[in-house]
Amino acid sequence: MEVIEWIHSLLPFGIKPGLKRMEWMLKRLGNPEQKMKVVHIGGTNGKGSTVSFMRHVLEKADYNVGTFTSPYIERFEERISLNGQPIDEHSLVESANKIRPLVEELAQTELGSPTEFEVITTIAFDYFAHVAKPDIVLLEVGLGGRLDSTNVITPLLSVITSIGFDHMHILGETLGEIAFEKAGIIKRNTPIVSGIAQKEAQEIIMETAKEKQAPYFQLREHFEESLVDIDRHVQSFTYTSDRHAFENVTIQMPGPHQRENASVAICALELLIEKYGFIISAEAIREGLKATTWIGRFEKLNEHPLVVIDGAHNQEGMESLAKTLILHYPKKTFRFLLAATKEKDMGKLLKPFEGMDASFTFTSFDFFRAASSQVLFDQAAVEVKRYEDQWEKALAEEVQALKDEEMLVVAGSLYFISAIREEWRKNYMK
Repeated sequence: MEVIEWIHSLLPFGIKPGLKRMEWMLKRLGNPEQKMKVVHIGGTNGKGSTVSFMRHVLEKADYNVGTFTSPYIERFEERISLNGQPIDEHSLVESANKIRPLVEELAQTELGSPTEFEVITTIAFDYFAHVAKPDIVLLEVGLGGRLDSTNVITPLLSVITSIGFDHMHILGETLGEIAFEKAGIIKRNTPIVSGIAQKEAQEIIMETAKEKQAPYFQLREHFEESLVDIDRHVQSFTYTSDRHAFENVTIQMPGPHQRENASVAICALELLIEKYGFIISAEAIREGLKATTWIGRFEKLNEHPLVVIDGAHNQEGMESLAKTLILHYPKKTFRFLLAATKEKDMGKLLKPFEGMDASFTFTSFDFFRAASSQVLFDQAAVEVKRYEDQWEKALAEEVQALKDEEMLVVAGSLYFISAIREEWRKNYMK
């Protein structure tokens, strides 16, 4: 589509932190960001899953829910969705045509051209405020928080799912520096829900909340989850907070990290009920959480032989993937097919898999920041490894070699996962 090509043409302007270009464009559009009820969701990992948990519950409670997420897995339009349905072509073209003259005018000023992500964010705000008009928007931070394009809104509440080592070339080298950037989404007198595990990062969030007089809710301090039962397909847990207890909550998304994401979502939903008068029954919470899926996150492509794709692409994501595999598939041996972007260190990323009965194939994919398969192979300190630069060939070879007692786990950049998913649908679906 021509409009998507135009949006992608802004990619070379890269990442330019700062809010002045957003504020300039939004003012010219009549400040659509002020016409929405928004939950702002940041964090290194878990943003998309938490958005999905909240969306499914709110829909069960009969609310119309807008979501803004990134990157996309299947098609560009899914980034801007209403009740899980991507923005329609007509609305996308209408908003883009409205914004394009502003982009060209802004490019001639001292602020310079807006970035691709700034334009997509502006289109989302225009669509939600003037066309879709949902009851609530779940708005995912693009990168960091403090200077992210989305941080021009005043939300009902803010959520930070986790802190980890990712995008360190932009956000900082230490957990403290990264947490400072994420904490930038905390607004004065606005509740903040945190799923952050590390004390060092928790302290920065807590200090920022105190400074801004923002009510603060921390996983394992103000609310918690405890595992009840688990099998390959579902897991159930009990959620408790100072206000509620939900016993035997069932989710189909595997891994301990998904219980934590679901708990963060429940806490945020509790606040929408208590502080803003949303009507969400216990039944809607249970049914919504159980119905939740999120493509590209430990998604099963095939049962026999077993093939799973997962967008784990940083240290914390790989740790969660390793725990999920051990917890749900203790008797399997693993074949990994991995690709990553150039700034990743495969030596560090694979540490959680040390001691596993596993083999590793490294590949590359068509993306300007993709690392070569040989570089990843050279970085990896694992015993059984090989590389194949053509990812389609690597996938075919891995699937063909797969034995009954093995499972294939394809992981890495979400752009790579997107390509794998499309290839599977075209050439492997029976």
